[in-house]
Amino acid sequence: MTKIDWPGLSKTINPIVGCSNGCSYCYAKRMNDRFKWIPDFTKPKFFVERLKIPATIKKPCTWFVGSVCDIFSDGVCVWWIDAIIKMAAESPRHTFMFLTKKPEHYRNFIWPVNCWLGTTLESKNKTFRLNGLRDMKNMCFVSVEPILSSFENVKFPPSVSLIIIGADSSKGAKAPYLTWVKSIQHPNIWYKQNLRKHYPELINK
Repeated sequence: MTKIDWPGLSKTINPIVGCSNGCSYCYAKRMNDRFKWIPDFTKPKFFVERLKIPATIKKPCTWFVGSVCDIFSDGVCVWWIDAIIKMAAESPRHTFMFLTKKPEHYRNFIWPVNCWLGTTLESKNKTFRLNGLRDMKNMCFVSVEPILSSFENVKFPPSVSLIIIGADSSKGAKAPYLTWVKSIQHPNIWYKQNLRKHYPELINK
């Protein structure tokens, strides 16, 4: 099971643990500091045995692949990615969601149709990442978490089917401005609980 508040998401799987992106608000690094999954979070580690898990689950599920990594982080080997894609291809009854800050690398691989490809946008000055999702054949989504600025006048490409918006969950973090949230225009938006606790009037359809 998963505690990650995404629509329809039922499970997470982490064949890779670790990330070199170095985001100051990274919850995964905080968790690793606490539980010591790997010695150095900036040096990703591959747990190949975990790739067998989805095939053992008969009921169709939606999986978030890599909740504690960036699949295109420095230090991630190409063959790790190939093995993860093979895992998804061999379980077509499941849906697999991927998220990265480097979506331009999606084009270097062939993705099964049951893979959703996503990118993270924290602020308006990161919207160049949307170029990595343009004209993709797979379903695509955007995670705006944490939302750190207004997105006024930002137009999302037609390939983006879902936008997830969340607040900074770091200790002592301030609530984002509601005007920032309202500035995002899209027909399919999911407001995470860590945002709705600040603004209960935000309702998911």
